[in-house]
Amino acid sequence: MLTGSLVALITPMNCSGSVDWQALEQLIEYHIQSGTNALVVAGTTGESVTLTDDELFTLLDRTLEYCADRIPVIAGCGSNSTAHAKQIAKQICKLGVSAGLSVTPYYNKPTQEGLYQHYAAIGEYSGLPQILYNVPGRTGCDLKPETVARLAGNFGICGIKEATGDLSRVSQLRALCGSDFALYSGDDASCREFILQGGNGVISVTANVAAKAMSRMCALALAGERELATEMDEYLQPLHRELFIESNPIPVKWAAARMGLINHADLRLPLTLLSTPAQAIVEAALVKAELI
Repeated sequence: MLTGSLVALITPMNCSGSVDWQALEQLIEYHIQSGTNALVVAGTTGESVTLTDDELFTLLDRTLEYCADRIPVIAGCGSNSTAHAKQIAKQICKLGVSAGLSVTPYYNKPTQEGLYQHYAAIGEYSGLPQILYNVPGRTGCDLKPETVARLAGNFGICGIKEATGDLSRVSQLRALCGSDFALYSGDDASCREFILQGGNGVISVTANVAAKAMSRMCALALAGERELATEMDEYLQPLHRELFIESNPIPVKWAAARMGLINHADLRLPLTLLSTPAQAIVEAALVKAELI
């Protein structure tokens, strides 16, 4: 089981919109040297919905090459089409990633039974270990703890990224799914408490720019060091908040470019660059966290 700070990695892009491979390699080195516990590639923060399938597979190939087995790689593989998700997961499994991060189908609004059958079909077809990804604020679909319990340990399903921010779900999921099922926070602002209440880590946006601090804070929380973890997290709270001042990953890409971690803050439409008023707010949060 992977624990600690797993970064929801941004996909660095050139002004033309193509992937900036040099910046990607630099980012990976930054995370390895900073103690990040795993890379989550092509998730929401990685702009997965604007990548073609071929671009996704190339991105993963390059990531695995640059990592050279030094850090685990988890690959975003979700879709609101079960047939499409099965094909993506099958191909990703062949590449050799540690697991897939599979978001709930968005827009369709499936029932809980539909969600169960969706994930069962992906697992049975692909053989890929899956981390479920529940983010109702983005998808319009909430994967309930009872449905997670039906899936846990079956069809290769090994964990969940729970991004509701509802801390009551930690104890519910742990009681229903057992100690071997990985629970990851998908909400940086509450991840410290999520871990202290029994979670295994966080799939973090903040870790893109504060990798060392997030790794250390998570390690303290996993060790039950509430006071020290809280003290460290206080410096990060403005960053947790302001990195969502506009739609993710707009602010975090700007912040990464401001710190020199990537060359450009460019995104693919329909996302646009961080607005000028918001830039000052994100910069203040970076200063508070002592990152610039």
